[in-house]
Amino acid sequence: MSNHEPTDKNTKSGFSHEKIETNNFLMIVLILLVIAIGGIVEIVPLYFQKSTTEPIRGLQPYTPLQLAGRDIYLREGCYNCHSQMIRPLRAEVLRYGHYSVAGEFVYDYPFQWGSKRTGPDLHRVGGKYSDDWQRIHLINPRDLVPESIMPAYPWLENAPVNADIGANMRALRRLGVPYTDAQITGAAEEVKGKTEMDAMIAYLQVLGIHLK
Repeated sequence: MSNHEPTDKNTKSGFSHEKIETNNFLMIVLILLVIAIGGIVEIVPLYFQKSTTEPIRGLQPYTPLQLAGRDIYLREGCYNCHSQMIRPLRAEVLRYGHYSVAGEFVYDYPFQWGSKRTGPDLHRVGGKYSDDWQRIHLINPRDLVPESIMPAYPWLENAPVNADIGANMRALRRLGVPYTDAQITGAAEEVKGKTEMDAMIAYLQVLGIHLK
């Protein structure tokens, strides 16, 4: 026998790091598997944790007018510049108010946490300014904040609210929002004669008011 014969000739082949690292497909499959397991372990327990599934005290589902305002908020892409999630950091709390908690968002489908702040966070904006201030600011932000780069929304002043908001409420009830038949039936009457400006202001004025 030659002295130069490899010593690992009889080594059994198995599931080694080398095999994983040299097989792209296997590496991708295992990475996805690890991510999936990690995600399940972190996310599933939250569905059984009361602080994330039960509303905080005083929280109510959006009224038809507030819900219509939320739909307009989404339609106009306000979430692209404004977050609605105050992080538990001293600088955030001093500027915006009490940090956000999961129980405030149980009726939001989808939630509007966001991650970009071209404009300020809006989660505690409810009640911070008057309805008239909000109206002027939406018609032309620079009338109140000269340096603002926020676009103006003057057309909201004359656009009627979607009268079929009851359909949105029925869809949300299927997701768990506790709207009653009476609330859904009376939704059209409640928003009758209201403008999209009224709806947007109603939505902004309810944000974050249940936790001080």
